Amino acid sequence: MKKSKSILKLVVLAMLIALGVVISPILRVEGMCPMAHLINIVCSVLLGPWCSLLCATLIGIIRMVAMGIPPIALTGAIFGAFLSGVFYRMSKGKIICAVLGEIFGTGIIGAIASYPVMTLLWGKEGLSWLFYVPSFICGTLIGGSIAYVFLRKLAANGMLARIQQRLGSLSYNDRNSIFADSLTIAALGAILWVVIKVAVGVFALTGSIWNILACLAPIGTAIAGLFYYISKKEKKNNA
Repeated sequence: MKKSKSILKLVVLAMLIALGVVISPILRVEGMCPMAHLINIVCSVLLGPWCSLLCATLIGIIRMVAMGIPPIALTGAIFGAFLSGVFYRMSKGKIICAVLGEIFGTGIIGAIASYPVMTLLWGKEGLSWLFYVPSFICGTLIGGSIAYVFLRKLAANGMLARIQQRLGSLSYNDRNSIFADSLTIAALGAILWVVIKVAVGVFALTGSIWNILACLAPIGTAIAGLFYYISKKEKKNNA
């Protein structure tokens, strides 16, 4: 049984690596790769911090070799991947903590580490220590929001815990709450942002209206999530 779980874990790890390589070019600009952060968080929750670190490292190496991506493919992934798993386990299975680990690890540590790597090893000029911080944080917020919605749905029907048990990973019961549901609503804005941006690229849509809609999507869902939280709290307090 233990050998079977190990083989299954390796298969899932290989699938996540392959998926990460394939979807990472989506919406990628230098310093921002939202889909890579999605894979990091999902891998951290399913397989743990060490497997997530290995996954991010191999994806980064493949992207560097096959796609000519600079070393930020590694510095912008490995710290967040590991801390996402660490934060998830330290919080006893809080999905939001896995997202926060990715944001902190990549958006702060990875962004700062990218400066000397890109300056000294890649020879890029005109950078500062905080040059990559805004774009890295933006990328993690987008990818992290998508990962949160996906994992929250798996957790809501008990599928996430069953998958973790089948893989031999630590499983937790991250129950639904008003706050978790509110965050899920707010996080849907990131998915809408991605859909709009992909549609603009695929169908060659022009006009500033599409950029406005992409910006309004996360703002609108954030407001909707806030109203949901307030209304549900009031109902609960009045019950």
